[in-house]
Amino acid sequence: MLSVGIVGLPNVGKSTLFNALTRGHQADAQNYPFCTINPNVGVVEVPDERLAKLAEISKSKKIVPTAIKFVDIAGLVAGASKGEGLGNQFLSHIRETDAIVQVVRSFSDSNVVHVSGKVNPAEDADVINLELALADLQTVSKRLSGVKKSAKGLPAGRHGAAAKETEKEIGLLERVRAHLEKGSAVRELDFDEEEKKIVSELCLLTMKPMLYVVNSDEAGVAAPLVKSGVEQIVICAKLEAELADLSEIEARQYLKESGMGETGLDKLIKSSYKLLDLVTFLTSGEPETRAWTVRRGAKSPEAAGVIHTDFIKGFIKADVIDWQDFVALGGWGKIKESGKMRLEGKDYVVRDGDVIYFHVNV
Repeated sequence: MLSVGIVGLPNVGKSTLFNALTRGHQADAQNYPFCTINPNVGVVEVPDERLAKLAEISKSKKIVPTAIKFVDIAGLVAGASKGEGLGNQFLSHIRETDAIVQVVRSFSDSNVVHVSGKVNPAEDADVINLELALADLQTVSKRLSGVKKSAKGLPAGRHGAAAKETEKEIGLLERVRAHLEKGSAVRELDFDEEEKKIVSELCLLTMKPMLYVVNSDEAGVAAPLVKSGVEQIVICAKLEAELADLSEIEARQYLKESGMGETGLDKLIKSSYKLLDLVTFLTSGEPETRAWTVRRGAKSPEAAGVIHTDFIKGFIKADVIDWQDFVALGGWGKIKESGKMRLEGKDYVVRDGDVIYFHVNV
């Protein structure tokens, strides 16, 4: 299961947000830096209104949504890349996640101390981003030094293919290093396929996809955070935690009275899912209606393998229809009669919202 790391300075509301996301899983959320030392991990269901509609058509006995993992990581401080605070431990925990949700503080509360003494979400983000870039700079510089050292013993000339590859890697690493020296994220650079492979081996923190959560006051008023190319969501973590404690009926009533279509948490979960570049395909029948997750671009045998690994080798074909057509036509029986069902083979790229029945030989 892919994971999203929740990061930020101490006392910006990371653990409060995590507790709201995971409901019963309570992370420590006290008014002092580093109250969260070991990362808290919680699995969160992805809201999907399509499931209930499919289940109604199929008369399914149960509904199983897909899920993603959130990791609440200890607060970072300036100097973390040099080991300040819980720096090295913090950075290693981020490295293990697939994407980053960076929480910055926009609420004012005299009872909750801010490590820098003032509330400024843009400055919070600058501190975090710089420390991530400095940590990556160390990684890239170390790799560059090693590659240059090994290059000295390689043959040149037309028989020196290895030397040419090494020269290209050196050029790439120098370009990445120069970008990091400006405090910029590596995800902003463009790479060809060969370069992407080299960069992926480095497990760089600033290469991970990221979005900002601006933790506001209960009025939803947030100080501006202008960071190009990164999505921003405004959430009041305190309010979301209170909503998470309500029953489903009470929460729905509150949203209706407030004129809100969905909670901030639902927006965050969906945005995190999108951040991981995932798509959902669905299966639906009388036993259950279920959502399944694959990376965007996955082909049908890979999707079948998510259900059971044996289905990859045993894949024969797939019956596929868009979920809206499935609902409109009234389920598999009537779909087959309508002639609108598609038979897809091994090269079919799965789309978000596909309802699929796999034919396999196992």
